[in-house]
Amino acid sequence: MKISAMPDWAQPAFKGMTQLNRVQSKVYETALLKPDNLLLCAPTGSGKDIVAVLTILQQIALYRNPYNGYIDHTAYKILYMAHSEAVVVKLVRMLRKTFEDYSIKVGEISEDPSLTWVQIEESQIMVTTPEKWDTITRKIQNHRTYTEQLKLIVIDDCRFLSDNRGCVLESIMTRTIMHTKNCIRLVGFSAAFPNYVDVARFLHVDVKNGIFTFDDCYRHVPITQRCIGVRGTTEIEMNRVCCEKVMSVVGKHPVIVFVQSMEEIVKTARAIIDVAVTNDTISSFLKEDSASCEILCTRTDLVNSSDLKHLLQYGFAIHHSSMTRTDQQLVEDLFANGHVQVLVSDKSFAWGVNLSAHTVIIKGTQIYNPEKGVWTELSPLDVMQMLGRAGRPQYDSYAEGIILTGHNELKYYLSLMKQELPIESQFNSKLADQLNAEIVLGTVQNVTEACLWVRHSYMYDCMLTDPSSYGLGPDVLAKDIENNIEDLVSMLLL
Repeated sequence: MKISAMPDWAQPAFKGMTQLNRVQSKVYETALLKPDNLLLCAPTGSGKDIVAVLTILQQIALYRNPYNGYIDHTAYKILYMAHSEAVVVKLVRMLRKTFEDYSIKVGEISEDPSLTWVQIEESQIMVTTPEKWDTITRKIQNHRTYTEQLKLIVIDDCRFLSDNRGCVLESIMTRTIMHTKNCIRLVGFSAAFPNYVDVARFLHVDVKNGIFTFDDCYRHVPITQRCIGVRGTTEIEMNRVCCEKVMSVVGKHPVIVFVQSMEEIVKTARAIIDVAVTNDTISSFLKEDSASCEILCTRTDLVNSSDLKHLLQYGFAIHHSSMTRTDQQLVEDLFANGHVQVLVSDKSFAWGVNLSAHTVIIKGTQIYNPEKGVWTELSPLDVMQMLGRAGRPQYDSYAEGIILTGHNELKYYLSLMKQELPIESQFNSKLADQLNAEIVLGTVQNVTEACLWVRHSYMYDCMLTDPSSYGLGPDVLAKDIENNIEDLVSMLLL
């Protein structure tokens, strides 16, 4: 789809582009020219944010005077919900640049109530996380007019529904769907997953015409994914395998190594360097041209972090949320320009920075959950986002994604990479808390409304498809759930 073939008034949103890619072109008509709810499942890096721009333009068109081009910005508001703060920052930056010619204000919604109401009143596009929006809407009694102006909700990644924080997003959407009676356009994005029809039903998407699914052949760069089970849990063995994989690529292609805690970032980088020094291969990490070595030397003087200062001399860099923004930006520039060969980071880099590498290695898959006091596996959402950073369209003809995990977890991650894991609702784990919150808010006032509230949830759609996964017997049928909804609510709460 050529940008020049779009309506003249829409073209300024695509400055620097000459055409849409294959995914965007196939969704173009529904996204820009129709008001229908939409679910798009496509690989990371396929340009879903441009599809979001198309749906925003569709809303703007409804309030634009075709004769003089005037847009009534007081008549609508758009909510864009992202998985994390890092993604919020990235989206705000992108949307402000995209819509600068339309006099549209993009607000990054904070948790400060006094600031929030001003931001909501002044902004046409509001970007936030589900937790922040949930906090806002629970205090919305005297500011309901602002949320009643909502005309479009964009969910940046529907896979978030299966995350342990997913019940917050589900609560928001259930409340919205229950009380707006199809007055708001709902648009959801995700990578591919098997039960996309369940999510489509939850978002009231037309199953025949509103679902668009694209597999990995639509990636800009084909990716080879491997999962390696490391026997035993010793850090030495994990480091050995990680170093081996890095050494097989470094000098030919850039590498990103993702680790699961801030303490592990520097330890992993130093471990790889120690192995390289021992094997007399440390020179592989530095580009042979003198320009890169000189740039690294001069940039080292500008660094605040002592760890980063030490690592840069070897062609290594680290990146994490506790670094100063100056150091982060310096690392991003050096890596983007090819002066740094190996970058070790936590998952925040995958979510908040639009950079990729030929090879991505996820070193270890367990993270500590302080709330439960136990070690748990990485969420599928984070894993797929990190793997999605493999492949540079302008340089690579293929990419590589490697997961290093415990031997016992191999089967789980193999299923994840094959996109065999469905998006399951987490609503039942916090159902009583969520229902109490709705009662306090006044959106649920009796048993009938409680049943209606459950019917609008994603959990309900999942239960109709697979009752046994939600504590119901294998012989329970969908009609049994529908006919005994009051008993079901009581059972789930108990």
